[in-house]
Amino acid sequence: MSDSSTSETSSTSEPALARTPLHGLHAELGARLAPFAGWDMPVSYEGVLAEHAWCRTEAGLFDVSHMTVIELWGDDPARSLERVTPAGVTTLAEGRQRYGLLLNDDGGVVDDFIVTNWGRHLTVVANASRRDADLDYLSTVLTDVDIVEKPDIALIAVQGPAAASAVVSLAEGDSAEAIERSVFLDNIMAELSGIQVAVGRSGYTGEDGFEIAVAADHADALARRLLDHPSVKPVGLGARDTLRLEAGLCLYGNDLDETTSPVEADLMWSIPKRRLEAADFPGADRVRREMETGPTRVRVGLRPTGKRPVRPPSELRSSAGDGSAGADHVVGQVIGQVCSGGFGPTVDAPVAMAYVDPAVAHEGSELVADVRGKDVDCTVSNTPFVAHRYRRA
Repeated sequence: MSDSSTSETSSTSEPALARTPLHGLHAELGARLAPFAGWDMPVSYEGVLAEHAWCRTEAGLFDVSHMTVIELWGDDPARSLERVTPAGVTTLAEGRQRYGLLLNDDGGVVDDFIVTNWGRHLTVVANASRRDADLDYLSTVLTDVDIVEKPDIALIAVQGPAAASAVVSLAEGDSAEAIERSVFLDNIMAELSGIQVAVGRSGYTGEDGFEIAVAADHADALARRLLDHPSVKPVGLGARDTLRLEAGLCLYGNDLDETTSPVEADLMWSIPKRRLEAADFPGADRVRREMETGPTRVRVGLRPTGKRPVRPPSELRSSAGDGSAGADHVVGQVIGQVCSGGFGPTVDAPVAMAYVDPAVAHEGSELVADVRGKDVDCTVSNTPFVAHRYRRA
């Protein structure tokens, strides 16, 4: 390539970041904006620590309109979707949601998603960073259904102990009653301030809360009405990450990727027994083999000592400690790697998740993390670090 061609290529500007329907509201509220998965998103408003604490005690409003919303239409979209996921989609009741994994033929996670059964069709909400990969995979395999992306739908999450009172305050009559009666993973059609919405009782913080799907043209008005409630404040992606980490929830690209199996990721709870027995999903051979003989690594929680956060991709070594390195390991041997980590404001201490050798994947195992050349002692811990407070039946 000639020098002139190189110069022309390097001077080409980067693609413009996409904006959600709430972008103007974020700017008005003084949000600190930053690129995320090709979108210009709010990282924080008054600060991550304050926003995190507010969500744990009151209610935080999150713009999650960057997520990919896909509808599946056909004679039997649930059965079709089960060709690319081990989740139990055909047994999903109308008006209910379920967590699932898209798997490739090697048993790796293409993406994780939430699916809702609306009766005549399904709605899949997947990660923004995986939009192209997901649409390509679904369109290649699911040739018997219509795959309709819905960029005209905005998503607003309201999370925290006061979320229900805030959302119900905008509803009337049957809508208010249905929202009050709903439990974790219900999804109902309702009206909020006269705006038609779908209200799913779910979220990514470990708190009780809702993810509200609304026509993009009405998103700004709905968000402003929700923010009028004294218990609701805007929360950015910074606190969204600390909240999900304390809740022990996976983030694609950190804790999941196309090489990671559901067994390694400790997500086998998302695969029902009938799907395991039928082994009729991509990567089933690997999943069943790892169930029988054990994986080579497994996701665990970590509690670092002191106040220094342990972040990815810090290596983990076996420790003299209590002898938990196991018979097959020597002290100081690299035995794992951190995949997510930071400071947990609610627990007032660092927390992390990591993939480690199964020999040390039990609560209390002592490991050492290499944090920029300095050793930090860590203890394997169960997750979540903060108990989930979903409203269950």
